[in-house]
Amino acid sequence: MTETNYYPQYNRNYPLLVKNFMKRPLSLIPDDEAIVYRDDAGKYFRFTWRQWHERTCQLAHALKRLGVENGDKIATMALNHHWHMEAIYATICTGGVSHPINIRLSLDHMGYTITHGEDKILLFDDILLPLVELLYDRIKPVVQKFIYISDKPGLPTTKIEPLYSYEELIKDEPTTYDWPDLHEDTEAVLYYTTGTTGLPKGVLFTNRQIYLHCVHSMALVATVVRMPWDPERPNLPIPMMNVPLFHIHAWGAPFSSVWGCAKIVFPGRFTPESFCELVQNEKVTSAMMVPTMLAMLLEYPDINKWDLSSLLGIAIGGGALPLGLKQKAEKYFPEMRTGSGYGMTETMAGAIASGPRRYMVDWPREEIDKILVKTGIPFMPAIDARVVDVNGNDVPHDNETIGEIILRGHWIMDRYYKDPERSAQAWRDGWFHTGDAAKIDKDHYIIIADRITDVIRSGSEMVPTVLLENLTSNAEFVLEATYVGVPDEKWGEIPMALIKKMPGTPAQEEDILTFLQKEGVDQGKITKWMLPVYVAFVDDVPKTSVGKFDKLAIRKKIDEFKAKAKKVRNI
Repeated sequence: MTETNYYPQYNRNYPLLVKNFMKRPLSLIPDDEAIVYRDDAGKYFRFTWRQWHERTCQLAHALKRLGVENGDKIATMALNHHWHMEAIYATICTGGVSHPINIRLSLDHMGYTITHGEDKILLFDDILLPLVELLYDRIKPVVQKFIYISDKPGLPTTKIEPLYSYEELIKDEPTTYDWPDLHEDTEAVLYYTTGTTGLPKGVLFTNRQIYLHCVHSMALVATVVRMPWDPERPNLPIPMMNVPLFHIHAWGAPFSSVWGCAKIVFPGRFTPESFCELVQNEKVTSAMMVPTMLAMLLEYPDINKWDLSSLLGIAIGGGALPLGLKQKAEKYFPEMRTGSGYGMTETMAGAIASGPRRYMVDWPREEIDKILVKTGIPFMPAIDARVVDVNGNDVPHDNETIGEIILRGHWIMDRYYKDPERSAQAWRDGWFHTGDAAKIDKDHYIIIADRITDVIRSGSEMVPTVLLENLTSNAEFVLEATYVGVPDEKWGEIPMALIKKMPGTPAQEEDILTFLQKEGVDQGKITKWMLPVYVAFVDDVPKTSVGKFDKLAIRKKIDEFKAKAKKVRNI
């Protein structure tokens, strides 16, 4: 009997490719609405799964006609919309590398990521034309072709060349494409860190890593322990992608949403009004936000005029979710639940998530709320996470001892792009060192304490700023709070709080100290030497390009903030 030789051997070597995500909605619900985009002018664009796939096929043909080959980097400078999704899938599924540019970086850093990434083609939004013109002279030695994204006909008068119209480029191309069977380790996406401590670092991820993250994320959603007060899961999930696609592809949502046959809603640029309009009109069931966006919603004076009852959940990332902010938000949205997770550019998207365990199902809701704002545990079976001391030993689970989070798993980055020294520094002893300081409690939940570089070192003690920020945000009169160290001759550094108050509150600086004494020191949550020495009320807390508190920018202007602050205690 002769052995039949099958190739490719899909029973054992089925390639884990991004192209396979598109098969599911095309086969199950090709004529259902797939993508809704509302632009800044209020115009709506709607596409079925069939229509979106056809446009993606057309773009794939156009990119090949422009000379794109396997491994070429294709950059995008764009908001969240259907064009951006088409570019991501057309690039990856033809063998290219998708590189969304963080349009909130400085010009120097944007130019660096494009030239360092060696981007061959750049697609950009019409509203970003002035920005691309500013970058043009420094990136034109690398970028060979530019594609102008607009729903309006024609091309602008500009020095940028060669310039192509997106819609003109694809209009006569075939609406089907024979997506190739790439090797699953083919590189698919390139992200850059925000560069808050130096030049941005590039991170590459493969088709296999994206695929495994996607299916494990979907499995996690299906196995989350449900509490008695949780709303029913909808048959049709309708997520809104508020997190920019340049921020690690919106935490993997473009992949999990397609695989899950969800109706995807894109708001363009986030504003509280556009968010509320889309939730009401499209019956959005879930959203992704950084804490800053949630705080902006709570400031929005017209929030009560909208019907937001369809919104059942908000996933928070990009920074710790303070318990106070969570509780304030859920007063506005009684059916909504907020929860936090943990990830970074180097982990592609989420690596740790928070949620209740089965033995907690009868716990009071206020206790479960405290669980949901913790960083979490490695729920996903493909991720290992530890918190270790400087010698690499696991810290005790005492909710006090601070160490560093280290990770390993399928979708943890392999290396920094063209940077072997930083790669070796990050990967030590077989583990990826995140640079995030954390502790672990008796229930094995990890709680972020700080970035290693952001811990306030006062005397011989370390003051974890995230702990103080979360506690301070519990005050009814606080909308946002961050802490930095002020240089001090005696102590090295002393804590200063920057506070953005809830609108209309008459609170004074001393009220912060009183609250922290009562709810922190007296309850044993913090020690007295952690209390702020200075408190500054500010109109806005400086943020990074992805919405995190920008402590580097604050430290650069520390004298200005200290001059605005009031000294609330002596040490």
